[in-house]
Parts: sequence; structure tokens; C-alpha cells
Amino acid sequence: MEAKVYLYVFFTLMSIFMFNGVNFGPIIKKGKIIEARLLVLSLSFAMGYILTNFVLDFIS
Repeated sequence: MEAKVYLYVFFTLMSIFMFNGVNFGPIIKKGKIIEARLLVLSLSFAMGYILTNFVLDFIS
């Protein structure tokens, strides 16, 4: 169970790092910085969840 938590944290942080390299400027309205950050955070949590489940299913 502990490994699952570590994988969630690792893949979520990796996703945040990855999405920070993506230019969301053309699809985000000007002045909507908080909304853009929440989008990156939401996408990172979703990507972390998906990657963790993939790795756990792949291992077992």
C-alpha cells in the first residue's frame, strides 16, 4: 500500500513538471492565471492517477 502512495506522489509531481513545459497560452484567456494553474493541477492529478494504475497493473 505504501508503494502505491509513493507512486501517486511521484507521477503527480512528474506530471506537474511535464505540464509546466506546455504552452497553454493560446487556449487560456488573458488574466485567467489561477484557472490555468488549476487546469495544470487537475490534469496532473488525473495523469498521476492513470500512470500509477498503469504501472501497478503492469507489475502485477
